[in-house]
Amino acid sequence: MRRERSGRELERRCRKLVDGLELPRPFDAAAFIARLARARGRPIELIAVPARPDAPCGLLITTARADYVMYAADTTPLHQQHILLHEAAHLVCGHHDRAVAGGDAAAVLLPNLPASLVKAVLGRTVYTEPQEREAELVASLLRCRAERDAAVPPPQPRTRLQSLFDAPRDGRRG
Repeated sequence: MRRERSGRELERRCRKLVDGLELPRPFDAAAFIARLARARGRPIELIAVPARPDAPCGLLITTARADYVMYAADTTPLHQQHILLHEAAHLVCGHHDRAVAGGDAAAVLLPNLPASLVKAVLGRTVYTEPQEREAELVASLLRCRAERDAAVPPPQPRTRLQSLFDAPRDGRRG
């Protein structure tokens, strides 16, 4: 019972977060992240890297200057979008503020980056389980909302008014 209640609370909290975000139309994960960067007043750079079996497929690196989202370059566009949304979700949820440092992941992906530069490295392997669930849910809700928004064209006042007069009533026109 407690797990079910906490699951509902998590979903409610995540939906509230996602509902408060402005999504670009048409939806594009990179455009969404650019918008998120502007809203946070902090650059977010996207870096495509070759997938490696010994590294996570997505990684968020927070430095004093900017946030860097690294994602697998050699996967499907849909998977790339989910990786980008998942890593952005960690920012939306504030996980970067209380993360456990994951220097091993950074050392694998960024061997030339001085450790002193990286304030926090957030790969899928260093988050707590609740943070991962929250980021996954937010990423999925973002995608669902983007698809839902794409199915409904933005209403234009003239179009809405015209549709009132064009709509058939009881299967008959006019």
